[in-house]
Amino acid sequence: MRHIDGLDGLRSLVGERIGESAWVTIDQAAINAFADLSYDHNWVHTDPERAASSPFGSTIAHGGHSLAIIGGLLQQIFRVDRTRLILAYGFEKVRFPEAVPSGSKLRLVVDLAELREPTADAVDAVWRCVVEGDGFARPACVADMLMRYYGEA
Repeated sequence: MRHIDGLDGLRSLVGERIGESAWVTIDQAAINAFADLSYDHNWVHTDPERAASSPFGSTIAHGGHSLAIIGGLLQQIFRVDRTRLILAYGFEKVRFPEAVPSGSKLRLVVDLAELREPTADAVDAVWRCVVEGDGFARPACVADMLMRYYGEA
């Protein structure tokens, strides 16, 4: 876990690799749970027998599942200290270059791509988030996540 020293610490890290999370396994139980939460029960995600004859050869995780794990995996990698409030502000440029077959191992690699200063007491960090799959040729997900950090009062 990397500790970043407030807004000045963020300013000093623009353009740098911040770190990588541990690997997590996306098994069929996780895919089914995400299907229930998202109300998306498309057979390519939830029917292993039918999905075996798909181009993927098995069920695959929802693209949104690959996106949804980013927030939790970020918390394994770093925290920004000396802030009074942190808000998830949104995503930009989200892509799903590679399907995630059931049983795949994923991890998050994160860089601080940009820092914007919308107010005198806050910064917007643009985190370049790449969800890698173990043995994948391309990432499962690439997204720029915006987080707003308010400095100490």
